[in-house]
Amino acid sequence: MYPPLAPASADALLFDLGRVVLDIDFNKALACWAGHAGCAPADLAARFIRTEAYRHHEVGQIDDAAYFESLRRSLGIELSDAQLLQGWNAIFVGEMPGISALLARASQSLPLYAFSNTNNAHVEYFPVAYADVLGHFREMFLSSAIGLRKPDAAAYDHVVKAIGVPAQRIVFFDDLAENIDGARAAGLTAVHVTSPDDVAKALAELGI
Repeated sequence: MYPPLAPASADALLFDLGRVVLDIDFNKALACWAGHAGCAPADLAARFIRTEAYRHHEVGQIDDAAYFESLRRSLGIELSDAQLLQGWNAIFVGEMPGISALLARASQSLPLYAFSNTNNAHVEYFPVAYADVLGHFREMFLSSAIGLRKPDAAAYDHVVKAIGVPAQRIVFFDDLAENIDGARAAGLTAVHVTSPDDVAKALAELGI
């Protein structure tokens, strides 16, 4: 839980994307890859780990082809880059319920920004597939573009400086506790999102 927000206590709103704005289901990737590989999704789930290559991919240090090669090794499957990409992008299953209306309302009062750990393959996909809901954001800070990822302090510092308002006047919404802790350590006001209702509640407390 976070302390109740006060009306007019924010100058900007900052949103994570996955499971805050866009609904994500990684099981879709596993099912796609398993279908191509002729195995059970559970077999791949047991082998999928967020490796050093995963983190390097998220900050743009390696390209999609290099990451997919590491994925082939860790999963023990011989799929093409195109097959891996198909599953990789299948994780996006739609907008979180009601979030577009909440963002539209909030954007009438405050500037909205997005801050997401992501990678080049996803950046080439989701801004096009979800252009309407993402159009509410003045700017999106994407880890693969800025070379920094949550929950590292330098990532929050970069975003706060780019937004140009004091950290404590930025309300940040994220679904992962480690990212909430990192944001609070960097001085932001942070709301842990478990459903769109948490966003709606925070906006109401802000008087939006």
